[in-house]
Amino acid sequence: MKTLADAFSHTLKDIYYAENAILKAGPKVAKAVKTAELKKAIEGHMDETRQQVDLLKDVFKVIGEKPEGEKCDAIEGLIKECEGVIDEAEGVALEAAVVGCLQAIEHYEIARYGTLREWAKELGHKDAADILGRILDMEKAANNKLTGLAVTDVNT
Repeated sequence: MKTLADAFSHTLKDIYYAENAILKAGPKVAKAVKTAELKKAIEGHMDETRQQVDLLKDVFKVIGEKPEGEKCDAIEGLIKECEGVIDEAEGVALEAAVVGCLQAIEHYEIARYGTLREWAKELGHKDAADILGRILDMEKAANNKLTGLAVTDVNT
């Protein structure tokens, strides 16, 4: 990478890979939790993640690139951590630790989408910036929902 455009393209491919990896991992996480509200939140976020993948395809289209992913080591590590929690924890600890893992994933996504939105603006990709901003708002809302569930249901 030598230019901001290169960094933007690389990071866009990174988050596209990440969202698709999250879709693959989601069912195992939803199956592992017992709290109905948490399970519902995870399943609902999987629907949102599918929407985000479609929105990312729109971003690729408006910048004239083919939608493709590039392996994202960060998301691989975060998913691996969540899978480890599922394998090792139980009861209240499982639910709380899963929420913590899911929030780590959300925080990663929030950081990436915020960066991508600002880079898109700088590069003159207004439509891409608008779409990325919509996804960023979705990720922030998901994180807030997880915080609410932790405080009201999971950590009690």
